Amino acid sequence: MSRFACWLTGAIALFGLCLDAACPPAAAAADLKVISAGAVRGLIAEIIDDYSRQTGQKFDFTIGTTGQLRNIIASGQHADLIIVSAPLMGELEKTGKLTSGSRAELGRVGIGVAIREGAAAPDVSTPEALKKALIDARSVAYTNPAEGGTSGIYFASVAERFGIGDDIKKKAVMTRGGREAAIEVAEGRAEVAIVFMSEAAAVKGVRLAGPLPPALQDYSAYAAAIPASSTDPAAARAFIAALTSAAMAERWRRNGFEPPR
Repeated sequence: MSRFACWLTGAIALFGLCLDAACPPAAAAADLKVISAGAVRGLIAEIIDDYSRQTGQKFDFTIGTTGQLRNIIASGQHADLIIVSAPLMGELEKTGKLTSGSRAELGRVGIGVAIREGAAAPDVSTPEALKKALIDARSVAYTNPAEGGTSGIYFASVAERFGIGDDIKKKAVMTRGGREAAIEVAEGRAEVAIVFMSEAAAVKGVRLAGPLPPALQDYSAYAAAIPASSTDPAAARAFIAALTSAAMAERWRRNGFEPPR
Protein backbone atom coordinates (compact mmCIF):
# COMPACT_ATOMS: atom_id res chain seq x y z
CA MET A 1 0.00 0.00 0.00
CA SER A 2 1.38 3.46 -0.90
CA ARG A 3 2.10 6.09 1.74
CA PHE A 4 -0.87 8.13 0.46
CA ALA A 5 -3.19 5.17 0.77
CA CYS A 6 -1.99 4.51 4.29
CA TRP A 7 -2.47 8.16 5.21
CA LEU A 8 -5.95 8.21 3.68
CA THR A 9 -7.01 5.05 5.52
CA GLY A 10 -5.78 6.46 8.84
CA ALA A 11 -7.43 9.82 8.21
CA ILE A 12 -10.78 8.19 7.45
CA ALA A 13 -10.54 6.09 10.63
CA LEU A 14 -9.62 9.13 12.72
CA PHE A 15 -12.44 11.17 11.19
CA GLY A 16 -14.87 8.37 12.02
CA LEU A 17 -13.72 8.34 15.64
CA CYS A 18 -14.13 12.10 15.89
CA LEU A 19 -17.61 11.90 14.36
CA ASP A 20 -18.64 9.20 16.83
CA ALA A 21 -17.40 11.30 19.73
CA ALA A 22 -19.19 14.41 18.51
CA CYS A 23 -22.48 12.62 17.83
CA PRO A 24 -22.97 9.79 20.31
CA PRO A 25 -26.10 7.64 19.92
CA ALA A 26 -29.15 9.10 21.62
CA ALA A 27 -29.76 7.60 25.04
CA ALA A 28 -32.89 5.51 25.34
CA ALA A 29 -35.70 7.43 27.01
CA ALA A 30 -36.66 6.26 30.47
CA ASP A 31 -39.96 4.45 30.84
CA LEU A 32 -42.89 6.78 31.48
CA LYS A 33 -44.40 5.53 34.73
CA VAL A 34 -48.19 5.57 34.58
CA ILE A 35 -50.72 4.74 37.30
CA SER A 36 -54.00 3.98 35.53
CA ALA A 37 -57.55 2.87 36.20
CA GLY A 38 -58.47 -0.57 34.85
CA ALA A 39 -61.43 0.83 32.90
CA VAL A 40 -59.06 2.43 30.39
CA ARG A 41 -56.51 -0.40 30.36
CA GLY A 42 -57.52 -1.99 27.04
CA LEU A 43 -57.76 1.27 25.14
CA ILE A 44 -54.48 2.61 26.53
CA ALA A 45 -52.72 -0.65 25.69
CA GLU A 46 -53.97 -0.35 22.11
CA ILE A 47 -52.82 3.26 21.85
CA ILE A 48 -49.38 2.88 23.40
CA ASP A 49 -48.36 0.22 20.89
CA ASP A 50 -48.75 2.74 18.07
CA TYR A 51 -47.40 5.61 20.15
CA SER A 52 -44.27 3.69 21.12
CA ARG A 53 -43.55 2.77 17.51
CA GLN A 54 -43.91 6.38 16.44
CA THR A 55 -42.01 8.05 19.28
CA GLY A 56 -39.82 5.39 20.88
CA GLN A 57 -41.41 6.16 24.25
CA LYS A 58 -41.73 3.16 26.57
CA PHE A 59 -44.17 2.78 29.42
CA ASP A 60 -44.36 1.17 32.86
CA PHE A 61 -48.02 0.77 33.87
CA THR A 62 -49.57 0.11 37.27
CA ILE A 63 -53.24 -0.84 36.87
CA GLY A 64 -55.97 -1.12 39.47
CA THR A 65 -59.48 -0.34 40.66
CA THR A 66 -60.25 3.06 42.15
CA GLY A 67 -59.79 1.66 45.64
CA GLN A 68 -56.51 -0.05 44.78
CA LEU A 69 -55.15 3.06 43.07
CA ARG A 70 -56.11 5.27 46.00
CA ASN A 71 -53.91 3.07 48.22
CA ILE A 72 -51.10 2.85 45.66
CA ILE A 73 -50.92 6.62 45.26
CA ALA A 74 -51.17 7.19 49.02
CA SER A 75 -48.23 4.82 49.50
CA GLY A 76 -46.02 7.27 47.61
CA GLN A 77 -45.39 5.14 44.52
CA HIS A 78 -43.76 7.34 41.88
CA ALA A 79 -45.68 8.19 38.73
CA ASP A 80 -45.09 10.54 35.82
CA LEU A 81 -48.75 10.42 34.83
CA ILE A 82 -51.97 9.29 36.49
CA ILE A 83 -55.25 8.28 34.84
CA VAL A 84 -58.04 7.82 37.36
CA SER A 85 -61.76 8.32 37.93
CA ALA A 86 -62.99 11.88 38.27
CA PRO A 87 -63.85 11.50 42.00
CA LEU A 88 -60.39 10.17 42.82
CA MET A 89 -58.81 12.91 40.69
CA GLY A 90 -60.78 15.45 42.74
CA GLU A 91 -59.35 13.95 45.92
CA LEU A 92 -55.83 14.15 44.54
CA GLU A 93 -56.25 17.76 43.45
CA LYS A 94 -57.05 18.73 47.03
CA THR A 95 -53.66 17.40 48.15
CA GLY A 96 -51.82 19.96 46.02
CA LYS A 97 -49.57 17.23 44.65
CA LEU A 98 -50.65 17.56 41.02
CA THR A 99 -49.12 19.92 38.47
CA SER A 100 -51.42 22.91 38.18
CA GLY A 101 -53.34 23.02 34.89
CA SER A 102 -52.30 19.51 33.81
CA ARG A 103 -55.69 17.83 34.24
CA ALA A 104 -57.31 16.61 31.02
CA GLU A 105 -60.77 15.06 30.82
CA LEU A 106 -60.75 11.80 28.83
CA GLY A 107 -64.39 10.73 28.71
CA ARG A 108 -66.98 8.64 30.51
CA VAL A 109 -68.00 5.01 30.22
CA GLY A 110 -71.05 3.07 31.36
CA ILE A 111 -71.54 -0.44 32.71
CA GLY A 112 -72.67 -3.35 30.57
CA VAL A 113 -73.47 -7.06 30.61
CA ALA A 114 -70.74 -9.13 28.95
CA ILE A 115 -71.26 -12.61 27.53
CA ARG A 116 -69.06 -15.13 25.76
CA GLU A 117 -68.66 -14.68 22.01
CA GLY A 118 -71.21 -16.87 20.25
CA ALA A 119 -73.52 -17.21 23.25
CA ALA A 120 -77.15 -16.16 22.99
CA ALA A 121 -77.60 -12.65 24.35
CA PRO A 122 -80.13 -12.21 27.14
CA ASP A 123 -82.49 -9.25 27.03
CA VAL A 124 -81.12 -6.57 29.36
CA SER A 125 -82.93 -3.58 27.85
CA THR A 126 -85.19 -2.87 30.83
CA PRO A 127 -84.77 -3.24 34.60
CA GLU A 128 -87.25 -6.15 34.60
CA ALA A 129 -85.43 -7.90 31.76
CA LEU A 130 -82.05 -7.39 33.44
CA LYS A 131 -83.34 -8.82 36.71
CA LYS A 132 -84.65 -11.91 34.93
CA ALA A 133 -81.33 -12.34 33.06
CA LEU A 134 -79.41 -12.19 36.34
CA ILE A 135 -81.74 -14.70 38.01
CA ASP A 136 -81.47 -17.07 35.03
CA ALA A 137 -77.66 -16.84 34.77
CA ARG A 138 -75.81 -19.79 36.29
CA SER A 139 -72.91 -17.56 37.37
CA VAL A 140 -72.15 -13.83 37.41
CA ALA A 141 -68.65 -12.36 37.43
CA TYR A 142 -67.93 -8.89 38.76
CA THR A 143 -65.29 -6.97 40.66
CA ASN A 144 -65.29 -7.78 44.34
CA PRO A 145 -66.68 -4.64 46.03
CA ALA A 146 -64.01 -5.08 48.70
CA GLU A 147 -61.39 -4.27 46.03
CA GLY A 148 -62.87 -0.80 45.63
CA GLY A 149 -63.98 -1.33 42.04
CA THR A 150 -66.63 1.18 41.00
CA SER A 151 -68.59 -1.20 38.77
CA GLY A 152 -68.62 -3.99 41.36
CA ILE A 153 -69.81 -1.70 44.14
CA TYR A 154 -72.54 -0.31 41.94
CA PHE A 155 -73.68 -3.72 40.69
CA ALA A 156 -73.95 -5.02 44.25
CA SER A 157 -76.27 -2.10 45.02
CA VAL A 158 -78.39 -2.89 41.94
CA ALA A 159 -78.71 -6.53 43.00
CA GLU A 160 -79.85 -5.42 46.45
CA ARG A 161 -82.34 -3.02 44.87
CA PHE A 162 -83.74 -5.93 42.87
CA GLY A 163 -84.02 -7.98 46.05
CA ILE A 164 -81.68 -10.67 44.69
CA GLY A 165 -78.47 -9.72 46.49
CA ASP A 166 -78.15 -13.03 48.34
CA ASP A 167 -78.90 -15.07 45.20
CA ILE A 168 -76.21 -13.19 43.26
CA LYS A 169 -73.65 -13.74 46.02
CA LYS A 170 -74.26 -17.50 45.88
CA LYS A 171 -73.31 -17.67 42.21
CA ALA A 172 -70.85 -14.80 42.11
CA VAL A 173 -67.41 -15.15 40.55
CA MET A 174 -65.50 -12.40 42.35
CA THR A 175 -62.44 -10.84 40.73
CA ARG A 176 -59.89 -8.12 41.45
CA GLY A 177 -60.95 -6.05 38.45
CA GLY A 178 -63.39 -5.76 35.57
CA ARG A 179 -61.01 -7.10 32.95
CA GLU A 180 -60.50 -10.20 35.06
CA ALA A 181 -64.30 -10.61 35.30
CA ALA A 182 -64.56 -10.44 31.50
CA ILE A 183 -61.80 -13.04 31.21
CA GLU A 184 -63.81 -15.37 33.48
CA VAL A 185 -66.58 -15.21 30.87
CA ALA A 186 -64.21 -15.61 27.91
CA GLU A 187 -62.72 -18.74 29.47
CA GLY A 188 -66.08 -20.25 30.43
CA ARG A 189 -65.91 -19.93 34.21
CA ALA A 190 -68.78 -17.45 34.35
CA GLU A 191 -71.86 -17.06 32.18
CA VAL A 192 -72.12 -13.28 32.34
CA ALA A 193 -70.03 -10.42 33.71
CA ILE A 194 -71.07 -6.98 34.86
CA VAL A 195 -68.22 -4.68 33.86
CA PHE A 196 -67.45 -1.33 32.31
CA MET A 197 -68.15 -1.56 28.60
CA SER A 198 -64.54 -0.64 27.87
CA GLU A 199 -63.37 -3.69 29.83
CA ALA A 200 -65.59 -6.01 27.80
CA ALA A 201 -64.27 -4.45 24.58
CA ALA A 202 -60.69 -5.15 25.67
CA VAL A 203 -61.04 -8.93 26.10
CA LYS A 204 -61.07 -11.32 23.17
CA GLY A 205 -63.86 -13.89 23.17
CA VAL A 206 -66.29 -11.54 24.91
CA ARG A 207 -69.03 -9.30 23.59
CA LEU A 208 -71.67 -7.06 25.11
CA ALA A 209 -75.21 -8.32 25.50
CA GLY A 210 -75.94 -4.66 26.07
CA PRO A 211 -75.46 -1.74 28.44
CA LEU A 212 -77.41 -1.53 31.66
CA PRO A 213 -80.86 -0.09 30.94
CA PRO A 214 -80.98 3.72 31.01
CA ALA A 215 -82.91 3.81 34.30
CA LEU A 216 -80.06 1.89 35.99
CA GLN A 217 -77.02 3.06 34.06
CA ASP A 218 -74.13 4.55 36.00
CA TYR A 219 -71.33 6.38 34.20
CA SER A 220 -67.79 6.90 35.42
CA ALA A 221 -65.68 9.73 34.05
CA TYR A 222 -61.91 9.53 33.79
CA ALA A 223 -59.19 12.15 33.68
CA ALA A 224 -55.42 12.34 33.33
CA ALA A 225 -53.03 14.60 35.22
CA ILE A 226 -49.31 14.99 35.93
CA PRO A 227 -48.04 14.65 39.50
CA ALA A 228 -45.83 17.51 40.65
CA SER A 229 -43.16 14.86 41.36
CA SER A 230 -43.09 13.64 37.74
CA THR A 231 -39.54 13.28 36.47
CA ASP A 232 -40.61 13.62 32.84
CA PRO A 233 -43.54 16.05 32.64
CA ALA A 234 -42.80 16.88 29.00
CA ALA A 235 -43.25 13.25 27.96
CA ALA A 236 -46.39 13.01 30.11
CA ARG A 237 -47.86 16.11 28.44
CA ALA A 238 -47.07 14.73 25.00
CA PHE A 239 -48.87 11.50 25.79
CA ILE A 240 -51.91 13.32 27.19
CA ALA A 241 -52.01 15.35 23.98
CA ALA A 242 -52.01 12.11 21.98
CA LEU A 243 -54.76 10.58 24.11
CA THR A 244 -57.03 13.60 23.71
CA SER A 245 -56.31 14.27 20.04
CA ALA A 246 -59.09 14.20 17.45
CA ALA A 247 -57.36 11.24 15.81
CA MET A 248 -58.06 9.12 18.91
CA ALA A 249 -61.75 10.01 19.26
CA GLU A 250 -62.95 7.00 17.29
CA ARG A 251 -60.83 4.61 19.36
CA TRP A 252 -62.37 5.94 22.57
CA ARG A 253 -65.86 5.57 21.11
CA ARG A 254 -65.14 2.04 19.85
CA ASN A 255 -64.12 1.08 23.38
CA GLY A 256 -67.37 2.25 24.92
CA PHE A 257 -66.37 5.77 25.96
CA GLU A 258 -68.39 8.91 25.40
CA PRO A 259 -66.73 12.34 25.04
CA PRO A 260 -66.19 14.38 28.23
CA ARG A 261 -69.20 16.35 29.48
